[in-house]
Amino acid sequence: MSHTSFLGIPVEGTITKSDRVPQRPLSELQPLLRALLDDEKIVEFGWRQYTPYFNDGDPCVFGIYGFWVRTAADDDELDRDELRVAEYEDPHPSLGGHRREGDGWSRQLGPYEGEQQERYGRVRELGDALLADVFADVLLEAFGDHAQVTVRRTGIVVESYKHG
Repeated sequence: MSHTSFLGIPVEGTITKSDRVPQRPLSELQPLLRALLDDEKIVEFGWRQYTPYFNDGDPCVFGIYGFWVRTAADDDELDRDELRVAEYEDPHPSLGGHRREGDGWSRQLGPYEGEQQERYGRVRELGDALLADVFADVLLEAFGDHAQVTVRRTGIVVESYKHG
């Protein structure tokens, strides 16, 4: 039994600690976004944000998914899934990236493939921060649940997103 207090009121019982990701303030997201918005070769970027309806028995927790980037060198016909940069599977069409090497749990990150390593690094920094859900609270507040967010220098478009 744990003995503690809440607002000076004694609390008895076992308190289960949360495994929630510690959140970071919006002020820390701004330079990551600005690094892409100030790059004239980046046309647009975005992500999906939602609370899953089902998660194989695990809690359904709001999160950020499918971060993507379109550069001036990318074909306009490519869809957002083909422009993902944060999954470490296939390199991005114009930015390049890393492939996973090996099998199962022993898979390692391979060397960078491409000709845009510095730009790719800035993109990865934003993608990693978004997908780590350290800004989930501020993004949920800003754009809502079940949303597809597209960011351009001229503005941000939020569309309803239905997921499986």
